Amino acid sequence: MPTILLIDDDERLAELLGQYFERFSFELEHAIKPSDGLAKLNSGKFDLAILDIMLPEMDGFEVCKAIRKESDIPIIMLTARGESMDKVIGLELGADDYLSKPFEPRELVARINSILKRTSRSTQGEKILRFDGLVVDTELRKAVVNDEELSLTSMEYQLIELFSLHPGKIFTRDEILNHLQGIDADVYSRSVDILISRLRQKLKPEDFIKTVRGTGYCFTGKKL
Repeated sequence: MPTILLIDDDERLAELLGQYFERFSFELEHAIKPSDGLAKLNSGKFDLAILDIMLPEMDGFEVCKAIRKESDIPIIMLTARGESMDKVIGLELGADDYLSKPFEPRELVARINSILKRTSRSTQGEKILRFDGLVVDTELRKAVVNDEELSLTSMEYQLIELFSLHPGKIFTRDEILNHLQGIDADVYSRSVDILISRLRQKLKPEDFIKTVRGTGYCFTGKKL
């Protein structure tokens, strides 16, 4: 049974979601304060975290940043404002998806299922993809550059796996978006560019991702 942590100071929302999640075999734990939520996450038992942006002690962006220093657990952020810039900032900090309040619980469940499916699936065919300076382990879901394992969010891993499975192929932003699923359409262009930029930084000193002007992106790694 997937275990989900909700960090939100709305106790009524937590109660309603907990009851609703039971219908889908999800277990929900709740933390009102970010400090309590971060302490709970240290147990390592959670499969996904849901963060409200408006929180006591620190906002959801700061909580997301703190989580990403220690964990690549999938994160869904909740925003009452629904502003595109909030979503872009969350993505820059490593969030996997966003949902604006008020929302339908069924939509949240659908997004959770989509993320958990992506993060738990095993890739068919080759399990270890080797390139000059890069190794991608699709079974353990990790990437190593020059013998150093990268700290990747689930979306960053999905992106490097997509590229490494199709070296030389030019992907449009739409194709990348369709593969990742979960980035809102109104900010998708900026979101994909941010993801690419963030992944490039983590792959340094190697330079595997080429921008194809007017089209999209291409992985240039030489397969061994």
